[in-house]
Amino acid sequence: MAATPRMRNALTLFSSEDDVLCHRVRLVLAAKGVTYDLIPVDPQDPPEDLIDLNPYHSVPTLVERDMVLYAASVVCEYLDERYPHPPLMPVEPLARARLRLAMLRLEHDWVPQIQMIQRGTKREADAARKRLKELVTASVPLFKAQRFYLNPEMSLADCAMAPIVWRLPALGISLPRDGKVIQDYGERIFRSPGFARSLTAAERKLNELPG
Repeated sequence: MAATPRMRNALTLFSSEDDVLCHRVRLVLAAKGVTYDLIPVDPQDPPEDLIDLNPYHSVPTLVERDMVLYAASVVCEYLDERYPHPPLMPVEPLARARLRLAMLRLEHDWVPQIQMIQRGTKREADAARKRLKELVTASVPLFKAQRFYLNPEMSLADCAMAPIVWRLPALGISLPRDGKVIQDYGERIFRSPGFARSLTAAERKLNELPG
């Protein structure tokens, strides 16, 4: 399939300007230091290029020459293997499987609540906000166990979790009483140059980077 003329680099990412799954992919790209073309997409009015490339018309969508990948989990794992330094998954199979399960739970349990808060009716958003706070509260022990999310080093799981933590204030989610560990976790990642590079202008306004 022919690439759009706007695709100047080897990699092109179709991305919403405020979407937790797109942010996840942009954070992986930033962590790897990979140069790419970013094409902003309004999910309600996808461009013809995206419609031609992706049968679901969804973002994030990654294009590398004649290859097209979509679904954040697929794109992120591809990037980690395609650009192996720094590695964002542990070597040991059980540890890798554990992190994959954690990311799957974020996608299935957390992300739908965020999307409902952003796009649902007031009643739906209130219910989703309550459920998301329950999930955040239940996760506190996991943040106490390691320096990063379920792992001693930054991993793909952090690239999935950090965009969520960044959005909590804008989503109206206050941290639980013992939630300082989540705040500390977030600030460790938010201070990194890679995280700053991963943000769009719209996402930067959702929170404040620590000084």
